[in-house]
Amino acid sequence: MRIPRSELRPVGSPFHGVIPGAQAYPLRQIDLPVTFSSRANFRSEVLTFEVVDFPGSYHAILGRPCYARFKAIPNYTYLKLKMPGPNGIITVSSTFSHAFECDREHYELATAVINSSELLQLGESSTPVVLDYNKPTSSMAFRPLEETKAVGVDPTNPTKTVRVGTQLLAK
Repeated sequence: MRIPRSELRPVGSPFHGVIPGAQAYPLRQIDLPVTFSSRANFRSEVLTFEVVDFPGSYHAILGRPCYARFKAIPNYTYLKLKMPGPNGIITVSSTFSHAFECDREHYELATAVINSSELLQLGESSTPVVLDYNKPTSSMAFRPLEETKAVGVDPTNPTKTVRVGTQLLAK
């Protein structure tokens, strides 16, 4: 965007939700004007953005502060964002194929980041542990709160079962 670093402000804390289970540490913050719709019916507000230094499928993430400022209502089912404008309702739309591509890219990025951070934490000194799932250890053992029974889930293969509680209500 060719914004000089002098325009960026220091930021006080990390944010969550971009990478599952991990914090993101922004480099800085910046206030930018955001406009929705066309000249005939538009809304403009100044929003604060966190500037981060990692690739992502999203160029900007608009969340609750944006929705509150614009009095916008997102509808995730129909991929629409609606807000009041001076000449009627402003509707911002997307397509399911575009949303799918963004989600797939975000999933791949998040998985790569999580995997790389987990690998760094393991280090070279750790020794691999091989678990035999047929012989559960005491820490792996599942202990139900009530009695259970095995119920078959595949009529063609009697070894495929699931355990359910015997005290469940029949409704």
